[in-house]
Amino acid sequence: MPDARSVAWTSLPGNPLAPAAARRFVRAALAEWTGLGLPAADGFTDRVADDAVVLVNELVTNAVVHAGTNVELVCHLEEATDDDPAALVVEVSDHHPARVVHNDPEGGPGPAGRGGQEFGRGLHLVAALSVCWGVTYRTGLKTVWARIAVEGAHPALPAGPADSAGQALQRGLRAAEILAPVPRRTAREYDSDWINRGALSFLAEASDLLTGQFDEDMIAALAAQLLVPRLADWCAVWLEEEGAAPRLARVWHQRESSIEELRRCVEKEPPRAPGSARGGPVPVPWPAPGDTDGSDGAAVAYRLIAGGRGLGTLVLGQAGVTRMPDEVTGLIEDFVRRVALAVAAARQYTRQATISRVLQRALLPGQMADIPGVAKALVYEPRGQGVAGGDFYDVFPGASGSWSFSLGDVQGNGPEAAVVTGLVRPWLRLLAREGRAVGEVLGRLNGLLLDDAVETAEATARLAAAAAAVAPVAPGAGITGAAGAGAAAGLWEAPQPRFLSLLYGELVPFAAEDGGGARCTLACAGHPLPLLLRPDGSVRPAAASQMLLGVVDGVTYESETFVLEAGDTLLCVTDGVTERRSGRRMFDDADGLAAALGRCVGLSAQGVAERIMREVHDFSPTPPDDDLALLVLQAM
Repeated sequence: MPDARSVAWTSLPGNPLAPAAARRFVRAALAEWTGLGLPAADGFTDRVADDAVVLVNELVTNAVVHAGTNVELVCHLEEATDDDPAALVVEVSDHHPARVVHNDPEGGPGPAGRGGQEFGRGLHLVAALSVCWGVTYRTGLKTVWARIAVEGAHPALPAGPADSAGQALQRGLRAAEILAPVPRRTAREYDSDWINRGALSFLAEASDLLTGQFDEDMIAALAAQLLVPRLADWCAVWLEEEGAAPRLARVWHQRESSIEELRRCVEKEPPRAPGSARGGPVPVPWPAPGDTDGSDGAAVAYRLIAGGRGLGTLVLGQAGVTRMPDEVTGLIEDFVRRVALAVAAARQYTRQATISRVLQRALLPGQMADIPGVAKALVYEPRGQGVAGGDFYDVFPGASGSWSFSLGDVQGNGPEAAVVTGLVRPWLRLLAREGRAVGEVLGRLNGLLLDDAVETAEATARLAAAAAAVAPVAPGAGITGAAGAGAAAGLWEAPQPRFLSLLYGELVPFAAEDGGGARCTLACAGHPLPLLLRPDGSVRPAAASQMLLGVVDGVTYESETFVLEAGDTLLCVTDGVTERRSGRRMFDDADGLAAALGRCVGLSAQGVAERIMREVHDFSPTPPDDDLALLVLQAM
């Protein structure tokens, strides 16, 4: 009876992310089998792991490219018998069985008597790496399978007591060694067979790790640990900023006890690789004779260059050799290019995140005004850390003893949304302090947004005309040709609409001797409706929805006035709250927000805000995909 623990299965989406996920899955399966101490795992070697990863990568890539459906991946470890060695069987299935498996460039017969045209080397590689392979067709399913021999494994023994953790780690390779395979060397020489067979897998997995890292120091650490001990004994990464001295970001040695000694040696003098090297290897002096195994070795430096700019230098060394082999330096050169691109992307992200934080601080009030007799609570969570949010809020003194509050959501996010927010907040304050009524404030703000949009469009038209005058336009091209010429000159871009939803209100507190509370006047322009919670648990909308701002000229906005009595709670949110998704459901489906607010009876303003936001976050296991803003006002 086969051991159920020797089968691993997963389903992958039919998109470009599938091959990387498949590679990680195979390595994890090998690691798990090794940790379980399965007899066939005795034969796991670095070569078996690399062959399995490359084979799965090619089969899954082929399925995604040529079938385009979801992909099922099954890995099965077959134990050795007296007649057959142990084997790793890989099965990759897609749901497009009518498609021919592409293999032979000449259209000759392929496995199972089928032929086809090869669009790559995929199945040639599979044939070279496996002892046998084939294709199985079922109704609605096509499976390509391959068998990799696992030499040196012992025949399976009858089931007995489970191995201890220590015994399991002693069987075959440790899980960590499978997940981070070391270079295959004999007598201090690189194994060129691994360079040829495992290089593509190494570069692909390195790209997966480096992509999406937005901290350049983390990238330097990953780069060093990927290279050591696979391709070198030690590595040092220097990073450079324009106008600043090079900074030693990371030092790594295959012997942890040698890291600090190596750091002291290399930081004395940064490497000087000429700019003409363009990322190629440049021999540099060995940092410390006798640093590794009592002998000298070879050290080379690579410039980190992206977009024509030098970002730093990567230095690595191998003891006991006089020069680094060409096949190794070529592989490292490819790797270094990926590191440089990752560092450049991280720096660009950091710059954008810094700009966004500065914009956020400038566009949102540093402190909200306190309203006599009314407690307030605010929660604001912009989506992501690197993008200026489109939501904004404000609470400020108005005219004649009143206080104004607003909660808005600008279309889009980033710089475009920031521009609109930067206009709306000061306009609102100015209009409110002029003593205008709530509905009138929204009407005037609507007109200002449309006027600004017209001015922007006219300025854009002037730029387009200037571009057309500079760039040659073919006779008869007309207006379209002129606009195209302006666009080609880089001077013309269609203006984006500037509209937003806004909840705007005014509070006039009553004196304590009159029972407290406040008179509240509200107007809602295309925004989620505010909800009023009474102490008895009843919840009702506190305003009616009206036209978005910045869309139609001449709109008249109406306001509603009511008394916010002691104990009443007014909840205002943006659509990031109401439209929080969990599959096809939204948080406010079936009046979900009102139901959540009804469960907040007896809570303080801060307690209401925290309770609602907790329910919003718990509604879905995935992070919010929009800004979240929530304002609670509670009469005391």
